[in-house]
Amino acid sequence: MPWSLLDKCCEKCWHSPKTPCPDFINCSLSGPLCHSDEECAKKRKTRLEQLQHGEKGAKIKVPWTSCTLATGAEAVYQAVVDYISKRGLDITVSISGCYGLDFIDPWLEFVTKGMPTAIYANVKENSVPKLIERYFLDQDVSGAFALKEKTGNAKGEDEVPLLSELDFWRKQYRWVSRNCGIVDPESLEEYIASGGYKGLSRALKMGPDAVIDEIQKSGLRGRGGAGFPTGLKWRITRQQRGTPKYAIANADEGDPGAFMNRLLAESDPFRIVEGLTIAGYAVGASRGFIFVRAEKPLMARRLQRAVEEARKYGLLGTNILGSGFNFDIEVILSAGAFVCGEETALIAAIEGKRAWPRQRPPYPAEKGLWGQPTVINNVETLAHVATIMAEGAEKFAALGSDRTKGTKMFCVTGAVKRTGAYEVPIGVTIRILVEELAGGAPDGVKIKAVQIGGPSGGCIPASLLDLQVDYETLQSAGAIMGSGGVVAISDENCMVDVAKFFLTFTSAESCGKCMPCRVGLRVMWSILDKITQGKGQEEDLEVLKQLAETVRSTSLCALGGTAPNPVLSTLRYFMDEYEAHIKKGVCPANVCAALVTYLIDEDMCIGCGQCAMNCPANAISKLASGKYRIDQSLCVKCGTCYVVCPVRAVKKTSCSGGGGNG
Repeated sequence: MPWSLLDKCCEKCWHSPKTPCPDFINCSLSGPLCHSDEECAKKRKTRLEQLQHGEKGAKIKVPWTSCTLATGAEAVYQAVVDYISKRGLDITVSISGCYGLDFIDPWLEFVTKGMPTAIYANVKENSVPKLIERYFLDQDVSGAFALKEKTGNAKGEDEVPLLSELDFWRKQYRWVSRNCGIVDPESLEEYIASGGYKGLSRALKMGPDAVIDEIQKSGLRGRGGAGFPTGLKWRITRQQRGTPKYAIANADEGDPGAFMNRLLAESDPFRIVEGLTIAGYAVGASRGFIFVRAEKPLMARRLQRAVEEARKYGLLGTNILGSGFNFDIEVILSAGAFVCGEETALIAAIEGKRAWPRQRPPYPAEKGLWGQPTVINNVETLAHVATIMAEGAEKFAALGSDRTKGTKMFCVTGAVKRTGAYEVPIGVTIRILVEELAGGAPDGVKIKAVQIGGPSGGCIPASLLDLQVDYETLQSAGAIMGSGGVVAISDENCMVDVAKFFLTFTSAESCGKCMPCRVGLRVMWSILDKITQGKGQEEDLEVLKQLAETVRSTSLCALGGTAPNPVLSTLRYFMDEYEAHIKKGVCPANVCAALVTYLIDEDMCIGCGQCAMNCPANAISKLASGKYRIDQSLCVKCGTCYVVCPVRAVKKTSCSGGGGNG
């Protein structure tokens, strides 16, 4: 193993976990600080270059996160290792996190001195040898996705755009996600080399109250959904007399379509551990917990490894960096219930109890885990804490809007060309997120609405895409920021069905403790189901609205309090679709199965038989002409024929007559 920045440079260095040096972090990058030695300084400089370019001056980075693994990154990684081993090439292979640009997964990054850094998108394992030869042997970057810098030394360089020139990158402000896709997420050394733990080092020299002052000055608000001022929450916790105190990282990310916390924790886990350690120091806690959703095992493993590495090098445990501060962290897997994201339910789960929320007050800051003062922040909030303490409150406060400072990560999914996680200053418009960063709707469809804030968010119509994304503006429009999930909904979707879909999720995830949520959501769902079947009545709309408002105002926790948002927002902006279902008995988007008839256009049918072969009800038969027809008395309206038809000869219509055979 080569010498590491975390090792002693020589015998003159006295730092160790047992005899910690307060300047260990700064010394690792710009040392030695406790003695003068050119050889030690040269050794650190050489090691920093090795981390960037590989030990032999050449390096290949392979992203290793849940999203990249789902697209084949493991096979690509193995192909890289096999080829380099077979050819005997002196190229370092390392893993990295994810840039958040899911539409380029899996990708490879090639780095070597004298050549521009090249990123190749959507790599297949069988293309690995060709790409390595082209870049490292032929010094040709043609076909690369983007470059970090241009050198003028490589073939094809003029044809390749800089990453910073592309909309989906240049319109971001990567403040808290700065390391994602850049560093090896399992290397504490790389984290420190990229500026990690400067925040903790600075905080420990400031004192707890000064740290809280800094966070309050930054204007940081919780990024988990409610937007409560982080510094104020810490101040309240610190002022409590009860001991011991606890600090918890809420990593129970469960919103469908939201993965910014997973991305941060899998790509830059030490930042979360550092942020939680700073929070513990500020409020006076000696023990911390990271509560991770069980369905995200890689996220849990990365955080666990980060905790172990931090402990190994004295960044957790006793007398951290010689400050006298003692703090340790335990990673806990949740049972997977959506309600565990609510802080009092999360506390109950850690205590080994049923994950039920409780009435507040008292709030966790006053009476939390095991009845003691407890501060709870979500993953993104803690990542911001570490970055703010390293960079300073002024830099953070210079970003964002008047009421909400800084940046926010948003996951944009659904009907867009470039699905991914994007970090932008709070206050940008929905249009910038959906159209400029995520590329807008795919060809052939239009965006009808954008659902913001997870399953409990609201549906904003396309006419309001120029709304600013901040807590107050979204709330006034009938949505919430939530954890940052943004789902683009195309004109091929029925908004009544969309509301029903999200209510299906939240009603299933209700813990059942309070009746408004347990019963009210199910009754709301049944009304929506009746409407989508064409059996609704006009008075159902008023009942639905009143019931939604009652559930919102009387539920015990935020799950029930926000679950009616998809219903209320669609009633507000898409009443015409509700009325079409009720008054006309049609679904304008041809989505609701009970109101849709499938027909085969004989003029377009090519007689391939795919529809008949895949029909689960045997409702499709062949005519003497060689074409096919659907027997409406047997059709179960599953839509399989519509999906498998290669020439779109199967049509959907809201009525049973005309346009084709029945």
